[in-house]
Parts: sequence; C-alpha cells; structure tokens
Amino acid sequence: MVLEWLLAYLGLGVLVGFSAGLLGVGGGVLMVPVLTTLFLAQGVPIEHVVHLALGTSMGSIIVTSISSLRAHNRREGVIWPIVRTISPGIVVGTFGATFIAAQLNSLVLSLVFAVFIGYAAVQMFLDRKPPPARELPGRVGLLATGAGIGGISAMVSIGGGSLMVPFLTWHNVDIRKAIGTAAAVGLPISLAGTAGYLINGAGVPVQLPWTFGYVHLPAVLAISLCSYFTAPLGARTAHWLPVRPLKRIFAILLMLLVARMLYSVI
Repeated sequence: MVLEWLLAYLGLGVLVGFSAGLLGVGGGVLMVPVLTTLFLAQGVPIEHVVHLALGTSMGSIIVTSISSLRAHNRREGVIWPIVRTISPGIVVGTFGATFIAAQLNSLVLSLVFAVFIGYAAVQMFLDRKPPPARELPGRVGLLATGAGIGGISAMVSIGGGSLMVPFLTWHNVDIRKAIGTAAAVGLPISLAGTAGYLINGAGVPVQLPWTFGYVHLPAVLAISLCSYFTAPLGARTAHWLPVRPLKRIFAILLMLLVARMLYSVI
C-alpha cells in the first residue's frame, strides 16, 4: 500500500513538471486537488485534508522554483531590483496568509481555491493577456503588491507566476523578463509558505506517517524529484506542439479536477 501511494506521488510529479514546462502553469493548480483526493483515500481527516494538500504543494514547489530561477538567470531573464524590492512584501503576505488559512475549514479553503483556479482556467481557455498600460509602481506599491500576491499564493498554493507575470507585463515589462522575474519570486513564496504551514500544522493529528505540520514529506520528495526532471522536457516540447489548444484542454481538465475536489470535501 505504501508503494502504491509513492507511485501516485511520482506520477503526479511527472505530470506537474511537464505541464509547468509546457504551459507555464504553477504546480499547485494540479497538486492541490489531486493531493486532496489521495490524502482522503489514506484516511486523513476531512477537516485537515485541504490544509495538508496546500502545505505539501508549497513544499514541492521549492525545488522546481530553484531550478526555474537558475535557468532564467543564466539567460539574464531576471530583473533582480524588482525581486529585491518586492520580496519582503511577498514573504510577509505568504507567511501571514498561512495563519489565516489554518483557521478556515476545508470547505471554505476549497471554495477559495475553486474560485481562483476557475478564474485562472477561464483566462487560460480564452488565452487573454492584459495589454501593457503603465510603469511599475514605487517601492511602497511593489511591497503592497508583493503582500497581495504572496497572500493569494499561500491560500491556493501557487508559485506566484500566474499573478506576477500578468502584473509585470501590464506594467510594460518584457514577457521573457516577466516570466524570469516571476520564477525568482517563486522561491521566497514557496519557502515562506512551507514554513507557515509547518508551524500552523504543528501538533495537528493528520494520521499520516512522515508528516510535519501540514507538510507530507514523502509526497514532497517524490513530486520534487520527478518535476525537476520533467519540467525541462515540457519546455522543449512546447516548441513543436500547438500550445494554445493544449492550454484550452488543460483549462477544462483543471475545472474537472476542482469539481472533483469540491465533491470530495463536501
């Protein structure tokens, strides 16, 4: 039975990494609904299952964010002044939001996740991109934006790219540098989010071995291992596959996964 769950985590890691490289979507959008279903099947109490899925997803994003950051930095695709300015707000917003998430029940968290991912899926299906409009805000504006992006990221366990890239391109930042900068911001988001879910889940009886706080270590290691290697494969595949129709198919898949997640929790 243990081998069965490990294989499921490895398979999820393959899918997460490949889809992230192919379509540029964060792993959390796939991991949270799938992990919720897997954890429920292993007997995790329903009142803690979504929290555990969110924390485990955050932990799994750390390795892939480091890999993505290094790749973009080698191509000089990271605007480090923006990263340095926005990161304190990112850390505070992400870490603080885990304390809010810990007070919400699984159904409310599922609804928050469903609303955000539903919106993201519609945007992906329509393939809409905000037109460039203005210059970046000042230091205070970036800190406030970082806190907002971090807070939402912690509540739905995403690396921040789905929020950071539109924000930067809307402010006339080149799309390649926007993606690279968002990848760099994903590291403080994942670290702060993981720390928050570790602390807030301390002492919570989730009835799953090798679980620390709201982070299930075997799932984190298995997903991270596979996604690290499959993300570059997805990125290379994107050059010869029609990505736009694939995004629409993926958007429909996301909606089905979220519906399944809501059904499981309800």
